Amino acid sequence: MDSQPSCVVVTGFGPFRKYLVNSSWEAVKELSKLGLNSDMEVELRILQLPVDYREVKQRVTRIWEDLQPQTQFAVHIGLDASAKAIVLEQCAKNRGYRDADIRGFRPARGECLPDGPEVIASEVSMKAVSKRVEGHVEGVEVTSSRDAGRYVCDYTYYLSLHHGNGYAALIHVPPLSRWLPARLLGKALQVIIQDMLEELRKPELKAWFAENSTAVIPARGNQLGDCSFGEN
Repeated sequence: MDSQPSCVVVTGFGPFRKYLVNSSWEAVKELSKLGLNSDMEVELRILQLPVDYREVKQRVTRIWEDLQPQTQFAVHIGLDASAKAIVLEQCAKNRGYRDADIRGFRPARGECLPDGPEVIASEVSMKAVSKRVEGHVEGVEVTSSRDAGRYVCDYTYYLSLHHGNGYAALIHVPPLSRWLPARLLGKALQVIIQDMLEELRKPELKAWFAENSTAVIPARGNQLGDCSFGEN
C-alpha cells in the first residue's frame, strides 16, 4: 500500500431505534461540506450504511474491492448513545455480536468471519491521535478505546480492517445536542481524520508519541459506561 492514501471513504450510519436522526451521518455530511482541508491530494467519498449486519458486510466488501486501488483508507463513524466524548476505537472484535440489528437479525454464532482472528487492530495509533488533537477540537473531548461495543459499528470495523489490511478507523460520536451540533462534530472529524492521514504518511509520529507521552487515557468502558447496546 502506498504511504499516502489517495482516496478516503468515510461512512456514517442511518436511523436505528429511537435515533431517527443519526449523529454519525449528520457529522459525515458536515465533513463533506468542509472537505479534509489537507495539503495532501486526497479524494473524500462519503457513504451511509444501514444498521444491518448483512447489508454492511456487502457494502464494506464493495468499498474495498470495487474502489481499489483508489480506496486506501476507510473511516467509519458510529453513534454511541451514552458517550460524552468522541472515541477513537483502536481495534475490532470477531465474536460476541448478540444484539439484533434494525431487521432483527443476529450474525450466526455471533461472529463476523468464521476462523477470523479474534482481534484486528488499526494501523493508526488512536491514543497518539487523541493526544495530538487535544486542544484542536472545539466543544468536545477526544479519547481512545479498545472496546468498540460488539454491535453493527464494531462489526463494520472488523470487516473493514480485514479487507483493508488495517487501514481503517472507527470513530464513535455522541448524540446531537444544543451543545454539540452536527457542525462541531463535522469540524472535529476533519481535524481527527487529517491527523490520521498525517500519521499514515509519517510513521515517525508514532515513535514520537511513545517517547514523549506519559498520559494515561482511560478506555471508554471505564469513563463512559457500558455502551454495547447503544451504538451506531
